[in-house]
Amino acid sequence: MIYKKFITFEGGEGSGKSTQIKLLAKKIAKTSDVCLTREPGGTASAEEIRKLLVRGKADKWSSVSELLLLFAARKDHIDKLILPSLKSNKWVLCDRFVDSTYVYQGMCGKTSLDIIKKIEKVVIGQFKPQLTFLININPKIGIQRSKRPGNKDLRYENMDMKFHNKVYKSYLRHASLNKRRITMIDGSKSITDIENEIWEKVKNKI
Repeated sequence: MIYKKFITFEGGEGSGKSTQIKLLAKKIAKTSDVCLTREPGGTASAEEIRKLLVRGKADKWSSVSELLLLFAARKDHIDKLILPSLKSNKWVLCDRFVDSTYVYQGMCGKTSLDIIKKIEKVVIGQFKPQLTFLININPKIGIQRSKRPGNKDLRYENMDMKFHNKVYKSYLRHASLNKRRITMIDGSKSITDIENEIWEKVKNKI
């Protein structure tokens, strides 16, 4: 099922999606209730799982273990926060969702896309956002941005550039297969230009 008030943001590390999702939330909040959340995380239990996933060494988890942790967090997130918010007529803006799993753990990892699809079907079914914004940026620039002082969640950022270049290319491929839902945004533009481009796509849906 596609939820009309559910919008997700995707992109590589340091793409600017977290900045843009907050700017969009402020605009929507002028006329409607908004739930701003993220993955992995969003609920108390899912945030605990997040710490396990985004901290530590790059090879900390096997591909299957990582995938199961992500979907455990996602199930809790949907059941306890996303779905109740949508049912109460709130807009839900989520920083990453299942597209990240297809790119990071599937196209760039060691887990087959067929396995991801099967687990997705069992855990969340056809739960889909109406719209996804993919913010693309040169991986080298993105990594420089994301390694800010005080950031402990660097497990993915600390992976080599070969991995991040693959993430960039894989997102483009994934977006080409989901053109009706995913809107690609040039992350090299100014924050204001990106904000306006996103708002043009969303404002008539509010």
